[in-house]
Amino acid sequence: MPPLIHCVYCSASTRPMSGTDLAELLRRARQNNARAGLTGMLLYAEESFFQVLEGPADAVDALCSKIELDTRHAKMTKIIQEPIRQRAFDHWTMGFSAMSREEMEAIPGANDFFGQGNCFVDLDAGRAKKLLGAFRSGRWRKMLSASARSAPAET
Repeated sequence: MPPLIHCVYCSASTRPMSGTDLAELLRRARQNNARAGLTGMLLYAEESFFQVLEGPADAVDALCSKIELDTRHAKMTKIIQEPIRQRAFDHWTMGFSAMSREEMEAIPGANDFFGQGNCFVDLDAGRAKKLLGAFRSGRWRKMLSASARSAPAET
């Protein structure tokens, strides 16, 4: 098995994304990620994306290059790219949540950042890891796990 990495990035949406837009983006991501052996999660809030991609380095790098060219994204910034021992999102080809300002402000250790009106595009590595930790262990993961059980199977 090739060594695993994760890439955590943020980007600004070039236009507001509707629920339909996000559902289609998620459907395609799940399908393509399953083929490439990628897992991860995607957060969308206030026209910004925060995403974690994990898998073999060549597959992660290829997808990041593709995302950089995607016209739905601007200001793509890689916050963290490093080797990992195991996947944090091994059961999801792509977990997803849209977040409100109130939900962002409730993240312990990151609420002062979001309370200032900033969004994902200004995150540094420390705050990104706090957000990732909150997502991984908090109620967003529980909500996604519940919705995944009731959603159509990923293909």
